[in-house]
Amino acid sequence: MGTSRDGAGLNNHRAAVAALREAYSALPPGTPVRLAKPTSNLFRFRRSTGVPGLDVSRFTDVLEVDARAAVAEVGGMTTYERLVDATLPHGLMPLVVPQLKTITLGGAVAGLGIESTSFRNGLPHESVLEAEILTGDGRVVIARPDNEHADLFRGFPNSYGTLGYSLRLRIELEPVRPFVRLRHIRFGSAADCADALARICATRSYDGGRVDFVDGTVFAPRPHDTANFITLGDFVDDAPYTSDYTGMNIYYQSIPSREVDYLTIHDYLWRWDTDWFWCSRAFGVQRPAVRALWPKRYLRSDVYRRMVELERRYKVTDSVNARLGRPMREPVIQDVEIPVERLAEFLEFFHHEIRINPVWLCPLRLRSRQGWPLYPLEPERLYVNVGFWSTVPLRPGETDGTYNRLIERTVAEMGGHKSLYSTSYYEPDEFWKNYNGTVYHELKREYDPDGRLPDLYAKCVRGR
Repeated sequence: MGTSRDGAGLNNHRAAVAALREAYSALPPGTPVRLAKPTSNLFRFRRSTGVPGLDVSRFTDVLEVDARAAVAEVGGMTTYERLVDATLPHGLMPLVVPQLKTITLGGAVAGLGIESTSFRNGLPHESVLEAEILTGDGRVVIARPDNEHADLFRGFPNSYGTLGYSLRLRIELEPVRPFVRLRHIRFGSAADCADALARICATRSYDGGRVDFVDGTVFAPRPHDTANFITLGDFVDDAPYTSDYTGMNIYYQSIPSREVDYLTIHDYLWRWDTDWFWCSRAFGVQRPAVRALWPKRYLRSDVYRRMVELERRYKVTDSVNARLGRPMREPVIQDVEIPVERLAEFLEFFHHEIRINPVWLCPLRLRSRQGWPLYPLEPERLYVNVGFWSTVPLRPGETDGTYNRLIERTVAEMGGHKSLYSTSYYEPDEFWKNYNGTVYHELKREYDPDGRLPDLYAKCVRGR
């Protein structure tokens, strides 16, 4: 394996940085700073402020893949789809590849990302070696764990663009093999499932075989009847067959029906994107007659997200429900981290009170023993990400936010944390307690003293 280096790309990057700094300097003093981005995977839909965003379209390239060192230099706005396309030909992949193709590397680092390697590789920001960041005061700084910007390096994750924007990231890569063998293992109870997750993640093995990937799916076909599946993946050089879930077949529907399956590494990394986990069913795309006519290029998570944005903007479903006398529905789109020892208890609460299914499970343990201050998970502790993305009918007297607030309270009671990519309802004191307001405000004073970038609470809770 050699090095894929694009000298012109690196030169273009330097020119793009200079142009961006000039564009920032041209903004009138005090003007709020935002990015002009064509895609987003956030679920905080804000109305346009009328303020033009900074053009970051030149920061979408993979600048270098050094296969010998197993590192890559990547523009901060580069999507994981583009990054994977550049690294797989070298037999390499990022240490954590979030499930959706249009998540950007910078977005996963400034927000949070997770996937089935997180039980051994932590979160995406933990494989960053160096970050070039445009800060709120207009500087471009190089942040590393051992330089004068080390506090920004550690405080950047979970700051969601409120301290600065990553322009270039140097990240670790790891070797891959051509195929992934999947084993879908059923557990009758959530407690048994949680115990198995703890054992598997501790030993990185199951039934005498190595485990490279771990996630899970909880199905609730009927009230008080759940099926808990852990899916284990391991790299293999050869496969007796490979399944294809990019067309008529749907990945999550295969989990209860197949004990063993094989995918190419490329298709494994994007197994959830085609149907946005199971959320494409809301658009009728999982009906065979509709799916046969739906262009394959539109079987993508970013297409469905744009449809949700239009729905939220024009409130079509709310209007139809009102006309038909149906209850209003509250969007409940969340990912939460629960200590593995409380997972069964959380799932019992969730099935009884929230009643969304399926539910995604993904175990994670931080790589860093130092931790990350704005998302203070405990080092060495195993958490399980519980992901659920749907709507819940509101009963008479219940108002929008009822179920999201209940989830936030329960997560806190169980020693967990909630990702901020979607709607949040915390009061200020609780928010800053959960997300380390002391450290955040110190960084804000250092790197955005004039408040050109939004405040984390204002952005993530008030939607500003």
